[in-house]
Amino acid sequence: MIVGVGQFLNRIESLEQAVEPLDMMMRAVRLAEDDTGIGGFLDQTQSVRVVRGMWSYENPAAAIAERIGAPGAQTVGTLIGGNQNQALLSETAMEILAGKFDLVLITGAENGNSSGKARRAGVALPQTPAPGKPDTVFGAEQQPEHHEYERAKGISRAIQVYPMYDNALRYERGETLDEHIRRVSGLWARFNDVAQGNPNAWVRQNMTAEEIRTPSPRNRQISFPYTKFMNANMSVDMAAALIVCSLEKAKTLGIAEDRLVYPHSGVEGYDHFSASVRDNFYTSPGVGITGRRAMDLAGIEAADLDFVDLYSCFPSAVQIAAWELGLPEDRPLTVTGGLTFGGGPLNNYVMHSIARTVELLREKPDGYGLVTGNGGNLYKHAHGIYSGTPPRRDFRHDDVKAEIAVLPSRECLAEYDGDAAIESYTVMYDNEGPSIGHVSCRTLDGARAWVNTEDPELVQGMVSEEFCGRRVKVRGGQLSVLN
Repeated sequence: MIVGVGQFLNRIESLEQAVEPLDMMMRAVRLAEDDTGIGGFLDQTQSVRVVRGMWSYENPAAAIAERIGAPGAQTVGTLIGGNQNQALLSETAMEILAGKFDLVLITGAENGNSSGKARRAGVALPQTPAPGKPDTVFGAEQQPEHHEYERAKGISRAIQVYPMYDNALRYERGETLDEHIRRVSGLWARFNDVAQGNPNAWVRQNMTAEEIRTPSPRNRQISFPYTKFMNANMSVDMAAALIVCSLEKAKTLGIAEDRLVYPHSGVEGYDHFSASVRDNFYTSPGVGITGRRAMDLAGIEAADLDFVDLYSCFPSAVQIAAWELGLPEDRPLTVTGGLTFGGGPLNNYVMHSIARTVELLREKPDGYGLVTGNGGNLYKHAHGIYSGTPPRRDFRHDDVKAEIAVLPSRECLAEYDGDAAIESYTVMYDNEGPSIGHVSCRTLDGARAWVNTEDPELVQGMVSEEFCGRRVKVRGGQLSVLN
């Protein structure tokens, strides 16, 4: 069970107020210790686990273990990925059930806000050495996030791919451009509403759907159809910590029952590794199979969920997950405000969503919460079910990667000349406006081919008219629209 959660946010007005990630983690750890209602027991920690961040520490878990008086504790690091928090929590639950540990500390932090300010100021922030190697590095190496044929077209960032999913969703739903952006900005405005009620959200001021969808000097257009306020907000200094233990240990320590929140199930599953080889851009079999399996193991259905936090790097990720899991879009789909408003500290976001879910389940202990993690471009999925009520059976875990791996995929071509149809696209913006269109074309025999265009008339048309479904001719890497 989880017996303590802590979240630390450091909003700074000057770089002198910056706190390095290791110290941020320690502040979150102490908040989690206070949250248990008792103190003075962290020296009994048997394993310290730190989710990998963008910092350059070698073994921050060892430094934390030393500071809490548990220098002999196992030290654990992770690989990169927004799925790692939930996957690590599931692994921790299984190891506690197996009797390997009875008290585990999990933490992580990012300082994207202060490090960005320091970089722009041309200064280096101090960082405490944390040498050595963790005893264990959790997570399995997977294929790159982007297919080599995507990278050949300069497609190597999430801001280039997730908007393609949203444009495909619009076309699949039969919406106009205006209907779509109004619906999506309305969804994000509801996320903002949740952030205003979350004491540990980074952005708590009210934002309307119109403000979210309308480009402005503080809300520039990033990639069609997304403005800045539809992107994950990495410019945050945030840390979180979770204290996990066995029921026997909680009783021995004297932690009150009203602090206990139980993981009921955890499941991992991976979609085909790249958008280039997936069957389409508007579904995610990995999300659906992973989430439904987690609910099955917990003995519940989607309608039983009181709290949901869908990984929310971009609106398309939320829409696809909601559809796959049978969750209406008009119900609350975040407990934090999401990565835009709750704050998106890169790989550590899900630790904040777990912590917030714990807080809410303490208020409604007979409720159920779903937390989803996503690494890469709708690629690596990890889902967990939580409740303030003990499970009927001990924590259950599954891995559904093999079930997903055999699902239909699509051939991606290195180059293509011939007739095709546009299945999705996005347009990237620079300071002058629309600059380059990234286009996914479906060939006559069903393969996929990537084409870029910098034709000013075409890229301007793509942001004002529907281009999904249009017939095109590709010749020598150039795109001509036939209808």
